[in-house]
Amino acid sequence: MNKHSDKPHPPLIVGIGGTQRVSSSSELAARFSLQKAALMNVRVRMFDGASLALPLYNPSDPARDERASSFIKALREADGIILAAPAYHGGMSGLIKNALDYTEDMKSDERAYFDERAVGTIACAGGWQAAGATLSALRSVVHALRGWNTPMGVMINTAAKVFDGGECLDAEVERNINIMVWQVVEFARRSASHRAARM
Repeated sequence: MNKHSDKPHPPLIVGIGGTQRVSSSSELAARFSLQKAALMNVRVRMFDGASLALPLYNPSDPARDERASSFIKALREADGIILAAPAYHGGMSGLIKNALDYTEDMKSDERAYFDERAVGTIACAGGWQAAGATLSALRSVVHALRGWNTPMGVMINTAAKVFDGGECLDAEVERNINIMVWQVVEFARRSASHRAARM
């Protein structure tokens, strides 16, 4: 809470998604989800492919560049997370996995890793089989990081164009994203409220 006010800050939802290709499907899916979350009066912060192009995580080297430090700082402040990844060879991309490896810096935090945070996951692939495998991989990693997987996980078949100019062209995808975002935000509000009450 702000020491100069009795009102807590609105919850912060951090979006993670993208590739090193600008405006990839997973980046657009994460941005679209944050756009929906922002309508629910929460703060949002996006980490796209460019900001996730971090040095290969090395647990024996404590040095962190500006991008890695900014990423971990945002995750520490986050009340909820939206994680979107492309399907690469039966799992998530190395870019996303390497970024998530940096959460090891949070292992000794009071809220270690993704503890007390709802995480909505989105898998993007040029077919349903690959999307299903990647969604399962994402949810397994979230579970390992002590995050709360939202009941709704979203699969997006990118064989056809899904996003255009900030709009979703697929009504079913938009419906599923709406449900997932609502679950992330509602859990984030409750979690933030409980933490404020403990302070």
